[in-house]
Amino acid sequence: MSALDAARAELALAVLYLNKAEARDKICRAIQYGSKFVSNGEPGTAQNVDKSTSLARKVFRLFKFINDLHGLISPPAPGTPLPLILLGKSKNALLSTFLFLDQFVWLGRTGIYKNKERTDLLGRISLFCWIGSSICTTLVEIGEIGRLSASMKKLEKELKNSDKYKDEQYRIKLQKSNERSLALIKAGIDIVVAVGLLQLAPKKVTPRVTGAFGFVSSLISCYQLLPAPLKAKTS
Repeated sequence: MSALDAARAELALAVLYLNKAEARDKICRAIQYGSKFVSNGEPGTAQNVDKSTSLARKVFRLFKFINDLHGLISPPAPGTPLPLILLGKSKNALLSTFLFLDQFVWLGRTGIYKNKERTDLLGRISLFCWIGSSICTTLVEIGEIGRLSASMKKLEKELKNSDKYKDEQYRIKLQKSNERSLALIKAGIDIVVAVGLLQLAPKKVTPRVTGAFGFVSSLISCYQLLPAPLKAKTS
């Protein structure tokens, strides 16, 4: 592959990535929490960037609650244990509620909806829904990683006389385990971010801590959204 072909492939990857509304939202999220880290809650340019980016991100999330509402009513994957099904549906319900209420917060922050007290109340309720969904996600990922681990150990016994890393089924399970481990780390970080935004532990989870954790969580989200098929072609 020539240098020009490689450049075209990289640009195609960037275009494909940036065409996703979700990817642009997560990039803005990284800017938002990076600004929060810099400002540490103090008035100034960084705080203005934090607030304006936060408001802009809400536009990306208009009607996004439909995604998790669809997940809530969709049938679970065959063979999934009942506790994991219930946790997964709870996550969908809580996240859908968070995104639905967040639309009213956007209406209040833009001045369309005039009741500031109710807007602030809806904002806090929505954040509690988000922290609840993050806790459910953490528990789901722990359970799924446990299931994958047991399945991989069983497969290792079957492949004890051969190289397990050459087995396609084992590699797929290992990749899924890595992906779920990353999702688990992100969910744990998001819980800290939600605690900071709700000011449940203001002495320990300061605006700077919230910004740092939110920035790392945003980078993980950006990585998770990389277009895998095109990435594989260019590797």
